[in-house]
Amino acid sequence: MIHFNLELNVKERVYHQFARIGKCLSSDKRLEIMDLLSNGPKNVEEIALRTGMNIANVSRHLQILLDAKLVKFNKKGNYVIYNISDPSVIRFLIAMNSVCENRLSDVQQIKEELKSQYKSVQSIGKQELQEKMKQGKLIVIDFRPADEYETKHIPDAVSVPFERLDEYLQTISHDTEIAAFCRGMFCSLTFEAVEFMQKKGFKAYRIEENIQEYEAF
Repeated sequence: MIHFNLELNVKERVYHQFARIGKCLSSDKRLEIMDLLSNGPKNVEEIALRTGMNIANVSRHLQILLDAKLVKFNKKGNYVIYNISDPSVIRFLIAMNSVCENRLSDVQQIKEELKSQYKSVQSIGKQELQEKMKQGKLIVIDFRPADEYETKHIPDAVSVPFERLDEYLQTISHDTEIAAFCRGMFCSLTFEAVEFMQKKGFKAYRIEENIQEYEAF
């Protein structure tokens, strides 16, 4: 009986700790912040700008994420820079996204609704992408902010802000195929970019994965 009570006590304590992570991830805004930080470190002001939240709310969510040790921070001059705490957190986010997409029909519906708005846009798989790049037949354009590109990007990808895309296209041959890369499946920017390039006469694709998924698979 003593052994049983001890085991029960241990399990209760462990599951209580596990629940801290679950409660931390119960906010859609905190999930958005983590997705943003998975693309590269940012300060509070940058997070607020890119999520549409005010600084006070961002700071509150970051404190909760810090308490759960899902993010970390360091100081750079007058700024406090936040980042994902550990590669295992990235792997956890990838797995969670996969489970959500597989088990939640609403997620699949959102995905299909997005694709239906851009019916001419096709995706390209990692293997085909790499083969075409090796042969010099295709270039990858990374539409993420420059700081995220500098943190980590697909080898040989070119960083081009969306507003400069038309200017960039004038420097390459129409024989060159293009793959658009951004923050993953639900980033509408790649759809818009591919559609724009198609109208300019280019053969273009979109890459569905974000940088973490691309590197993991």
